[in-house]
Amino acid sequence: MTINTAVKNENCWEIRVGEKFDFSVVTDFREAYSDLPKSIKTIEVNLTDTLYMDSSALGMLLNMQKVLAGKPFRYVISNCRPPVARILEISRFNKKFDIV
Repeated sequence: MTINTAVKNENCWEIRVGEKFDFSVVTDFREAYSDLPKSIKTIEVNLTDTLYMDSSALGMLLNMQKVLAGKPFRYVISNCRPPVARILEISRFNKKFDIV
């Protein structure tokens, strides 16, 4: 499986994506945020290992926000490699996510 989750600290849920963030991980990605602990205030998508990302990954990120709408989460995308960061920049994802 290329999606792993963990409580990073008591109120941050980390979703760590593997090398490829594309349609092949859609089910695993959806499951990663389907049953969050009540203490969670931040959802961090960690892209440390991600070398490839396509438009379906962008859609999955937006869908996550849509599914969780109405809940006061802070959404963070972290540790992007330069090619992935460029895709997020071109797509203006910095308007919807904190990119760190």
